[in-house]
Amino acid sequence: MKKSVLTRYRVMALVTAVMLLVLCTCMVFKYGFGKGEDLTFVVSQTHGVLYIIYLVFAFDLGSKAKWSFRKLLWVLVSGTIPTAAFFVERKVVREIEPLVTGGAPAVAKA
Repeated sequence: MKKSVLTRYRVMALVTAVMLLVLCTCMVFKYGFGKGEDLTFVVSQTHGVLYIIYLVFAFDLGSKAKWSFRKLLWVLVSGTIPTAAFFVERKVVREIEPLVTGGAPAVAKA
């Protein structure tokens, strides 16, 4: 598997997670204080587009890593739960990095 597949996933997972937190903050201001309706609209649309890109990259990574449907579904849904994508991204990276590097770490010979 190419490293670029993992890198694309990582970038989109982090960007999507940050945008979801920004969206949650905007929603609090919109419904709690009656302010920022226009900003909330822009942030929600931006998060929606970024989430679709995240879905494509996560699905691509999952198909190349041969994940089960259940695991793939959890990774896809994590982009809709605030802060979940941060934790899922770290777990996925720990699991996939050995596949990217080609298995066990190289041992230096003396």
